[in-house]
Amino acid sequence: MRVSMPPATRAFLFLNVAIFAAQFLTGDLLLRPFALWPPASAQFPGAPSFQVWQLLTYGFLHGSLTHLFFNMFALYMFGGEIERLLGTQRYVTYYLVCVVGAAVAQLLVISNMNMAPIPTVGASGGVFGLLLAFGMAFPQRRIMLMFPPIPMPAWVFVTLYGLLELYLGVTGSGQGVAHFAHLGGMLAGFVLLLRWRSQPRPR
Repeated sequence: MRVSMPPATRAFLFLNVAIFAAQFLTGDLLLRPFALWPPASAQFPGAPSFQVWQLLTYGFLHGSLTHLFFNMFALYMFGGEIERLLGTQRYVTYYLVCVVGAAVAQLLVISNMNMAPIPTVGASGGVFGLLLAFGMAFPQRRIMLMFPPIPMPAWVFVTLYGLLELYLGVTGSGQGVAHFAHLGGMLAGFVLLLRWRSQPRPR
């Protein structure tokens, strides 16, 4: 029996792909107003300034087709299950909170770095939040890694991935990847799930 993709996951996939197509057609036109720019970027001549809406909009932009593919693949793999589990309304709230949490973490980290402003883009903050939720909801579900193809329980995969992101972020490895944004998305999702667990679920 084929299970259809839930509406919000389908909408997020469509939005990300459509916006990337718009990026391809317009060059960097969307990056200046909608990517996540650090507040200090205004000090650099010609650099865009931070705007509050960027806390959300950056999560629907991507830097390359490969960047888009891996984020959308993860959204496809994990998003539907989490949407069916939480319900569409809570799922949308959860995903967007993870996106914003990732943005806040990224801004906190780069505010302590003396470097020229670099925009942050990508749905990874929301995707890492979904990954955490999947590991918490289905800890024994087997996940097959792509590289290398090793199966492991979801909770092990999520834990190892989180520790890897922490290591790469602390050591400064993997330049060009917002590792602390990924961790911020997971942390925001974890806090929200704990809050929901302590509350009765709405009818």
